[in-house]
Amino acid sequence: MIIEVRAKNCYAFEDQIAFSMKADMRSKKFVTNVHKENNFNILKTAGIYGPNNAGKTCLIKCIRAIKGVFLNKKNGLMPNIFTESDVCELGVTFVASGRKFSYDFKYDVEKEEYIYESFSEIFKDQYNNEKEVCWLKKDTINELYECVDEEIQDMVPVVSKNNLLCYVIDTSKFVHIDEIKKILIEFAKKIDIINMNNIPMQHTIELMKNKNHLQEKVVNFIKNADLYMDNFELADIDKIKLKTSDGEEKPEEKVLDIPENIMDQIRLISTYRGVHVPSMLFDSTGTKKIAAIASYVIEALEQGRILIADELDSSIHFKLTRAIVAMFNNELNTNAQMIFTVHDINLMDCKRIFRKEQIWFIHKDEDGVYVYSLADFTAKQGVRDTTDVMEKYRKGALGALPDPELINSLLSIKGNTKGDDADD
Repeated sequence: MIIEVRAKNCYAFEDQIAFSMKADMRSKKFVTNVHKENNFNILKTAGIYGPNNAGKTCLIKCIRAIKGVFLNKKNGLMPNIFTESDVCELGVTFVASGRKFSYDFKYDVEKEEYIYESFSEIFKDQYNNEKEVCWLKKDTINELYECVDEEIQDMVPVVSKNNLLCYVIDTSKFVHIDEIKKILIEFAKKIDIINMNNIPMQHTIELMKNKNHLQEKVVNFIKNADLYMDNFELADIDKIKLKTSDGEEKPEEKVLDIPENIMDQIRLISTYRGVHVPSMLFDSTGTKKIAAIASYVIEALEQGRILIADELDSSIHFKLTRAIVAMFNNELNTNAQMIFTVHDINLMDCKRIFRKEQIWFIHKDEDGVYVYSLADFTAKQGVRDTTDVMEKYRKGALGALPDPELINSLLSIKGNTKGDDADD
């Protein structure tokens, strides 16, 4: 599970930002929203609010970049356009198998080199005292090198910088470096990142192909979403009636020579009051998105995965988004986590859904981009557990709220129209 994400000079973030999933256990409200393991208290969900183009998606991109780096894939990193530095800095603190780890790296985009990386394990005692033990530090800028595998201490300064250390040496010969590699890969593989504006159906289709308990739970999720649907299934292609323009029921083979992913979507059948219809042609955009996200939600809850969703509320009714978040906050969820960006203020509910530290904001002004949580507002500033947070946000008291002046566009349009008429 993710505990903290750090970024500097990455995408929209010029200065250092930190997004935290740490639970403040001084508050006993909604304790089921907190995952507790080995004295670590981690939030199961967090929602991120803010205006368009403020940096919400950039935070998702940072997590995507971290995942890519850990899996030895292209990171897609870009430095902030307002800085002269080509060095992007990213870091993540996470829990894996009951242990807390921290990994930070600096990547020179121009040279395509990892000029800094460090990996530590963090221990916490029953009194909440933390102790950090460094496993690896490779600082090529200051020429500082440290590694628990002493036999490669002299090797670290001279190995290639075009990748993380664990990918440029044969780790099988070094116990700790090999363990670092396995920890990073296992953590990264548990992260699913989706954009609800362009969510693929393929993930749900792949689960639907296997007749097992996951497939059944995906179908139940879709049916329980109150879509007036009797059933949702992946039918065999020979059971789907396709008609050509001349009325023949069975088309020539070349007609079916289309990409497999399209053919799979044709096979998705929804049933309404006993009538079977192709989901791709009949169902609404929102229904298709619910079917698409169903597999990610069920798999995350079943397997303890981390689901990162951009624009969670896109085309989905607010009651459904609340229900999805409630599934992750529920006490039956023991180790799954969901982080999402959202505009729907119906979710901004500290009375029924969230702890204060689960609501985050990204605010942008001429001086930069700011990332902060509702918990950063003290009771003196008027944010208590009983506060109407939605109303405060509407009034702009919490920031991260756009201030459109579209009336100026209308005045400009009408003004131009009058001017054109006058010329005529």
